[in-house]
Amino acid sequence: MASKKIKPKKIKSEGSYEAKDIYVLQGLEPVRKRPGMYIGTTGLEGLHHLIWECVDNSIDEAMAGYAKNVEIALTGGNKVTVADDGRGIPVEKHPQTKKSALETVMTTLHAGAKFGGKSYQVAGGLHGVGVSVVCALSTWMRVEVCRGGFRYYQEYSKGKVRAAVKKMGNCRQTGTSVSFEPDPEVFKEIRFDLKKILNHLRQQAYLTKGVRISVKDNRASEKSEYTFYFEGGLKSYVKYLVRGTPLRQQNIFYTQGTYEDILVETAFQYTQDQEYFEESFANNINTGEGGTHLTGLRTALTRTFNDYARRNNYLKEKDENLSGEDIREGFTGVVSVKLKEPQFEGQTKARLGNPEARLAVEKVASEGLADFLERNPQDARAVIENCILAQKARKAAKSARETVLRKGILEGLALPGKLADCVSRNPEESELYIVEGESAGGSSRQARDRHFQAILPLKGKILNVERARLDKILSSKEIRSLIIALGTAVADDFNIEKARYYRTVIMCDADSDGNHIRTLLLTLFYRYFKPLIEKGYLYIAQPPLYKIQAGKRIEYAYTETDKEEILADIKKQKLNANIQRYKGLGEMNPEELWETTMNPKNRVLLKVTIEDGREADKIFDVLMGEEVLPRKKFIQAQAKKVQNLDI
Repeated sequence: MASKKIKPKKIKSEGSYEAKDIYVLQGLEPVRKRPGMYIGTTGLEGLHHLIWECVDNSIDEAMAGYAKNVEIALTGGNKVTVADDGRGIPVEKHPQTKKSALETVMTTLHAGAKFGGKSYQVAGGLHGVGVSVVCALSTWMRVEVCRGGFRYYQEYSKGKVRAAVKKMGNCRQTGTSVSFEPDPEVFKEIRFDLKKILNHLRQQAYLTKGVRISVKDNRASEKSEYTFYFEGGLKSYVKYLVRGTPLRQQNIFYTQGTYEDILVETAFQYTQDQEYFEESFANNINTGEGGTHLTGLRTALTRTFNDYARRNNYLKEKDENLSGEDIREGFTGVVSVKLKEPQFEGQTKARLGNPEARLAVEKVASEGLADFLERNPQDARAVIENCILAQKARKAAKSARETVLRKGILEGLALPGKLADCVSRNPEESELYIVEGESAGGSSRQARDRHFQAILPLKGKILNVERARLDKILSSKEIRSLIIALGTAVADDFNIEKARYYRTVIMCDADSDGNHIRTLLLTLFYRYFKPLIEKGYLYIAQPPLYKIQAGKRIEYAYTETDKEEILADIKKQKLNANIQRYKGLGEMNPEELWETTMNPKNRVLLKVTIEDGREADKIFDVLMGEEVLPRKKFIQAQAKKVQNLDI
């Protein structure tokens, strides 16, 4: 077929593109224009980031040795105040801007004493955004400064000054107080979470020895106040992190040292968990994505433990070295560095990039750990023997994993026989429903839209993966079926790009057995398919608890509140209601199951997310781990909150 030449059309632009069309954003306008670039998001994380920016300034004063107390107060009207007893922001005229230094700091990006290198030896807020971003994104801000015997104040709105700096009397002490109210035009939801604030500030107190951090919540009628003060630093933090967990290593490892002007502090302790937890900080900023300092710690651990194991004949000449994975099993540790010019990757400082930080941590941690192992041979033995056990388990798991994957390939990636797959091969529109038992499997197979909904029934309760290693897990027929159905493989071979479904839905009965199965599945996904949760691919179906019928009217109640509201409405109409409590999906006919639980137009799905990884770890340990006492205490503490226990 001959191709036809198409003459390109000349497209005339409606708008002009002249010098006058080039916009220069003044002052803090860039922040208001693109707030996400400066605080990561305008959701709740970004909202709390405003507090962190103010606290960072106070912590910097503390790290410089000028502040001993930091206070945070939450008050009505979504107002927050952060105060410290540091030196106080200078108020005299700035030589460059010809404005007050206070006004310059509050209303200008990349302005502050941290850039000169003299006022602060180390500081967290070196990205040049800091408190000026808080000013830009607040409808109201007031800063009070005590300095030179006088108290000064200035107010701002949306990054602009309301009036010049004013003197308001004498002041004996020194310090800075920043009060602000977030702008609802920027933050669609303004809800400060006390628990999130306490967790962050507790962390900061551990990282800044000898500084008292107080939190006051004055929003409710019953006011609350919390104070954090720790002399032990990271050693105290590790003790807090492992609380309630059976220990393998009795003495906490802790070392602190300086290498080429970089202060390194690190601590760790091994528990009997199979999972590991590591956290890293640079100038008190939580580097959630790690970086060179964390790499340095891992290298130090691997090299030092292997050297000790060979020197003391735990590893023979023919034995291969312990890998980093073997050494991290059961590890709970923290590393913190303080350096003059941190290079953070990303505006929200998620990863440290300084190459010199790796060498500093490696040097300090290696020397400290070598000394610790020699002085604590019982701890050294307990840890290394577990690492060797982990190495054997890793090899066994690798063999078992390869067998499972090889079997899948031999079967032509044959999916489990009980999987009723969907027609679509597009993972973006495909859904996998995991259901319990053949009865629910039969109902859901009939109820589904087979074009995009797949059904995988599991027989009974799957293996509790919290109490088993990977080789045993892969011997479970039900779990193997799930792995092959998901298509992602598992452990080292996991590849989220091969996911066959972008929505995996756990659909269990609304009774105690169903809750137990759901918890077992959540444990499996959290421990071995966590990227699916992080990507937002895992959901929990919400089948109705009740079917309420009054005459020809049929309603479904998903919660107790729904039921009460429906019954109240029926009572107004003077009708008699017949209430059916659903305990199992098998009690619902396919039409009911589709309409209430599987139809995208009507269904309610809960997306599984991870808000606090460490807390999630501890909950799974408590609920599914081998230790009975923590689980008993948890049940006793939560018993009064239980409703509808298989009524």
